[in-house]
Amino acid sequence: MTEILKYKDITAKVIGSAFEVHKFLGNGFQEVIYQRALAWEMSLVDLTFNREIEHDIYYKELSEPIGRRRADFVVDDSVL
Repeated sequence: MTEILKYKDITAKVIGSAFEVHKFLGNGFQEVIYQRALAWEMSLVDLTFNREIEHDIYYKELSEPIGRRRADFVVDDSVL
């Protein structure tokens, strides 16, 4: 079965970058250390991203947001 993934090229680079960070740093550091390392690795593979982006969360037909969330990274304006 062939599955078409919408952002497979982007997600492959993100996952590869995350594995590189984990391979080098391992476990035990604060989240911010991994975020900085991941930002570096993603820049090496030419991904553009923004960090710490706030988003409203909507539920069904409600016109008002039910809350907010913070995305660590938004990559190429398409992947959280």
